[in-house]
Amino acid sequence: MTQTHHLPTRAAHDRAALARLLGDLDPQTFATEYWGSRLHLASAGARGGDDFSDLFGLDAVDELVADRGLRTPFLRVARDGSTLPDRTFTSGGGIGAAVADQVSDDRLLQLFADGATIVLQGLHRTWAPVRELSAALAADLGHPVQVNAYVTPPQNQGFADHYDVHDVFVLQVHGEKRWTLRDPVHVDPLRDEPWTERRAAVEERARQDPALETTLRPGDCLYLPRGWIHAARALGGVSVHLTIGVHQWTRSHLGEALLERARAALADDPEVRRSLPLGLDLARVDALEGDVEVAREALLRAVRDLPADQVVRVLRGRARSAQRAAPVRPLAQLAAADVLDPDDTLRLRAHLMLEVLPGTGGDVVVSSRAGRFGMPSASLPGLRRLLDTEAVQVGDLADDPGEALALARLLVRRGVALVGWDG
Repeated sequence: MTQTHHLPTRAAHDRAALARLLGDLDPQTFATEYWGSRLHLASAGARGGDDFSDLFGLDAVDELVADRGLRTPFLRVARDGSTLPDRTFTSGGGIGAAVADQVSDDRLLQLFADGATIVLQGLHRTWAPVRELSAALAADLGHPVQVNAYVTPPQNQGFADHYDVHDVFVLQVHGEKRWTLRDPVHVDPLRDEPWTERRAAVEERARQDPALETTLRPGDCLYLPRGWIHAARALGGVSVHLTIGVHQWTRSHLGEALLERARAALADDPEVRRSLPLGLDLARVDALEGDVEVAREALLRAVRDLPADQVVRVLRGRARSAQRAAPVRPLAQLAAADVLDPDDTLRLRAHLMLEVLPGTGGDVVVSSRAGRFGMPSASLPGLRRLLDTEAVQVGDLADDPGEALALARLLVRRGVALVGWDG
């Protein structure tokens, strides 16, 4: 049997990242009354005056653009409702940096001065404060998240009315932006159902009265479920907001997982593997009625008999690849592993999605976002101790000091544990 270990699930009132965004609305009420269905606006006042200045701001924009050597797609530019071609804001990296698509701060300077919006994508990978919040929020929600920043010149609008195929938390961090929101024309769109497929309906809805029109100021947080039509315009100065996109898992994903595993089961059915008749005439509609029914019944049987845990395992694999574990400093950690002492503190790396699977020859397999590796099953009590407490002294991993050091070094070198605080 598979033996799975996860970090303890936090109670709803302990979801600190989600609670920070919601203000005076508790996470459990959000989960039951708003999640995926209703708009919610939390003002800076309702959030205790927190203005998100610790997360992002104008200086962060300048540093990313001027000093980080960003390449597409970590940045894009929009004007008059459309995304500009990459060549309009990129250039070569020069000698020693043989890349042709580095962001050009000179071109961005001119484009922004002319009214274009800068979109910094993937901030959950490139900016540490945002990365920490997004990882914690993804853990709170149980769904993957991504974060973009939209930097809009005064009195400009980056994108026309549209809807997203994921839920969104909008965090205003600088300036003011006027938001106009309208009811969906397509409720709960899936990821392959973009608004452009319903452009006419979206444009028609955009001519109707809004469901909500509001001005966001620093510290305001707006939640809008996928499908809600929206547009935003900067007011008297430069506006910067973060968009946290929540890519929900849906029952459609469970259906995909069912079919994926059912197809594998069909390969074991000799009736399904059998060749179709010789002289097959596909021009006849009734040529394969009997064979279709055989395949249909086999598929239904495979879906019906599939254990739920196998379906969940498919989704778990996708979830594992959708986010990364907390960052690790490889040189510092490897150096620390070389000089470990029984009195040193070892802590579990965050956001691993770790599980322990059966191995061979008395070993087990440790599988997580950091990768897979084998270890002796005799080391399981030490790993369990780390999983249960999240931080232990190296000497407490095993009764024998040598075994404790060996396990600690293995866990550090495999990216499961960190020595001290690798902040």
